Amino acid sequence: MVGDTDDVIQARRLGESGHRAVPHPDDVRIEAWGVSRERCLVEAALGMVECFADVTTVRPTSVERVRLAEDTDEGLLTALLDEVAVRLDEDGRVPVDLEADATEGELDVRLALAELTDVQVTGIDPRGVSWHGLHIGPDPYGWSCAVTVDV
Repeated sequence: MVGDTDDVIQARRLGESGHRAVPHPDDVRIEAWGVSRERCLVEAALGMVECFADVTTVRPTSVERVRLAEDTDEGLLTALLDEVAVRLDEDGRVPVDLEADATEGELDVRLALAELTDVQVTGIDPRGVSWHGLHIGPDPYGWSCAVTVDV
């Protein structure tokens, strides 16, 4: 991805997945990468959570599964991030861990959730995902994506 540091490139060459927030006026820009599309999607969701909450010491209190229809890779990315925002906004719960698998034309996602009251809030709640500048696709090291989250 543009702007990768030598450390990120080396980690990606070793097959590591990850995410980071990058400066963006008034919103949050997340870049994520993984060895597979599914891992890249999970990293993007975890990156979105990290932008508003510290969940490193919180244990999940519930687990939910959701199936997202595989339309386009961009559609899956926005649908997954919207799921995170909906859980937060409507249910007051935050994913502390995620897993995703492609099955029968759908993305099967497992969300390990904690109550918002149990996490340390560190930023502004996400409101939605912008399609402007959204990218997801294969690259030389696996998959990468970039997305702007409205806050």
